[in-house]
Amino acid sequence: MNLPQRDHTLTECDREAIHHIAAVQSFGALITADPQGNIAHVSANVADFLGLPALPETGTPLAAIIAPAALASLTKALAAAAGPDAIERRFGLDLTGQNRPFDCAVHNSGGLAVIEIEPHARNDFADHVSMIVPVIAKLEQASTVGTLCDTAARLVRQMTGYDRVMIYRFQPDESGEVIAEDRHEELEPFKGLRYPAADIPQQARELFRRNRFRIIADMNAQAVPILPEGGPKDVPLDLSMSMLRAHSKMHLAYMRNMGVGASLAIAIVRHDRLWGMISCHHREARLPPYSLRTVAELLSQTFSLMLDRILVAQAEALRERARQLNDRLLLRMAGGVALADSLPMIEELLRGTIQHDGISLFADGEYRASGEAPDDAQFRAIAPLLASTMGGATHSSTRLADQIVEADAFAERAAGALVLPLSRGTRDSLVLWRRPQTRTVTWAGDPAKTAAAPGELLQPRASFAAWHETVRGHSAEWSPEECEIAARLRRTLIEVILRMSEDLTRERARAAEQQDLLIAELNHRVRNILGLIRALVAQSQAEALSVPGFAAIIGGRIAALATAHDNITAKNWGPASLARLIEAELAPYGGGDRARFRLIGEDVPVTPEAYTILALVVHELATNSAKYGSLSARAGKVEVSLARTAFGDLALAWREAGGPPVTAPTRHGFGSTIITRSIPHDLNGEADVRYKLAGLEADFLVPARYLAAPEAGARREPPPAPSPAEEARRGAVPQPGRVLVVEDSIIIALDTEENLRRLGVCDVQLESSVEGALAAIADTPPDFAIIDFNLGGESSEPIAEALRRAGIRFVLATGYSEAAGSFERLGAQAVLRKPYGMTEIERLLVEA
Repeated sequence: MNLPQRDHTLTECDREAIHHIAAVQSFGALITADPQGNIAHVSANVADFLGLPALPETGTPLAAIIAPAALASLTKALAAAAGPDAIERRFGLDLTGQNRPFDCAVHNSGGLAVIEIEPHARNDFADHVSMIVPVIAKLEQASTVGTLCDTAARLVRQMTGYDRVMIYRFQPDESGEVIAEDRHEELEPFKGLRYPAADIPQQARELFRRNRFRIIADMNAQAVPILPEGGPKDVPLDLSMSMLRAHSKMHLAYMRNMGVGASLAIAIVRHDRLWGMISCHHREARLPPYSLRTVAELLSQTFSLMLDRILVAQAEALRERARQLNDRLLLRMAGGVALADSLPMIEELLRGTIQHDGISLFADGEYRASGEAPDDAQFRAIAPLLASTMGGATHSSTRLADQIVEADAFAERAAGALVLPLSRGTRDSLVLWRRPQTRTVTWAGDPAKTAAAPGELLQPRASFAAWHETVRGHSAEWSPEECEIAARLRRTLIEVILRMSEDLTRERARAAEQQDLLIAELNHRVRNILGLIRALVAQSQAEALSVPGFAAIIGGRIAALATAHDNITAKNWGPASLARLIEAELAPYGGGDRARFRLIGEDVPVTPEAYTILALVVHELATNSAKYGSLSARAGKVEVSLARTAFGDLALAWREAGGPPVTAPTRHGFGSTIITRSIPHDLNGEADVRYKLAGLEADFLVPARYLAAPEAGARREPPPAPSPAEEARRGAVPQPGRVLVVEDSIIIALDTEENLRRLGVCDVQLESSVEGALAAIADTPPDFAIIDFNLGGESSEPIAEALRRAGIRFVLATGYSEAAGSFERLGAQAVLRKPYGMTEIERLLVEA
């Protein structure tokens, strides 16, 4: 515990209780309250911040110092903060009724409500909100990790004004390398430097995984103590989720040694692990407004999503490269050549794929070698140890002698090894070798510091000049991509050893064809999901009244899609558990009390086509319940039942009870549209929502084919009247009077409809199936049509044929890139690549 910091307690970085520092930074103030609404802690500057005559004492009701309207808003925010790490923000609150607005962040900590207060940037707030969509659009354009990182560093520095913005990537040893940087021209570059793992202690890494945002406004400012230090029952106040939390003296000294006067750090988390960090430094004190920092935090979340998209695509490309290598190897060895005699052929195929200086093959008691490799006797000395020491799996090492002492006999010419055991219990193996080399690693200062002698104060490095470490006797690192290719090569060689039959060879050819189809489908799905996210961002703007509101709405919807995606991919893109999805969406609102929601009936596997639709519907139901329904009250409950009908369809019933009285909403937002129209439109199912006084009731019917392919139809209320600017823009482009949009995703269809209306198209008809589209063409022929190339389980060719016969111009919208020849054959005027927006639609209309 560190209450407050005492110099003699700092002996080792990893032992500091940095979340128990009983102090805050001076740019804000902190108040905690017990469940009865009485003050438990205050920072020593609360009176100055709020203009109070004296510092409130412990036990003072919050209502005595905070105006009623502001207190009601904070109380609702605390109720909405579901989960132990949830933070709710409110901007521009008049806390004292003196027309002095403040920005507030609230969260729960150890049974106490924590309220953090900062002055509100009244004049800049609207500008900060307007940054969100352009920033996301720029990140979406990146196609490589390097481009994404460079773009993010530039955007963050432009937004926040820091002297230097760096993006770290953590290495397997937890050291960090600066892979992107945007800096003031007077500063020396840090790109390419390594920072030792000890620079971010383990407890700080865990804290970053939970609370991904940290700011230090002034490295030289005195921290403001929190009173009392101990709190109720002398339990220290846990500030893990605090934005104002003061920081370790050790860390402040470290940053001052770097010449940093202020900093901001945003963690980049992938698959619940720290992938990297966005780190901002300024030579002087600096504090961006809270609303601007919230926008920067949203940028980091989008960055993580785009990063995952790029890395998944790279992994697919690597698997395809490895598959081609293995197929060529199988083809070349199909003639029955003995494995021991196949070394020249293997080496030829590996050339240019995995860089190596030598190769050894030991099979059926025979040894073959080429290049820089051990001789027969030297290899036989290590062969019995390869499989047992390496665990029978592919293993890489930059110095094999560190694991097998006998390998030291040839370490001067073959130090690094990539070992591919070819059978269990025998010595058969293929080994790629690399020569030792002298390598230089450039560190930011001497990394040799982690602990102090007992009783002494640990001192951080005082120099961060480039420090070069020379490493001898090791080979170059084997990259993860090379190890993946080697693992696939090993599996192929094992198949050869087992003398695969001709039937199995044909089966592999069919599997390769299937994989090609799957890769094409993956490309389609990636484009579709990007279009879906773009439409969600555009449609959600109208519901948000503030930056945090927008961040919460769009963040929740994207998180629901991500949860669905994880469940589907865990099943190799097959049917996934609906019960697991429902439990994941409701779990954050139970507050640890599983009795607050009940799931009854049989678990139903749902196909990927319907799974993302149901994920959004369940997410909106849970969110609305937490805001307005039963989950907003302590005694409220939700019951969800799943049952099969006599026709094999899925009946999903949602029942709420114990919440506040329910009244039908006077307006329907985008969330309500998702609940009531997604399943009918996308799945040709049914949705019935009833606002009963005792609690909301909703019944949904999902057709049986999605327990194996989406489609249906719906209408939408007309969008708001266009602005004068849109009217002016509309006049510049001659628009068709009536446009038919055939699209099986309700969200993309709604976004396309809105964009067409903003461009001046007065009559837009939405259809999602071949039958509905043909009926619309026959009833009232459109002037122009936009058709999704793949309507789930249906082909859009009959629609294209009907439009071509009627002489109606149309374009095909698609996420596929391989079938361009089909579009001309169908008579389409052009191809609209997914994801697309207003700009792409306008260009097509102009060309038309």
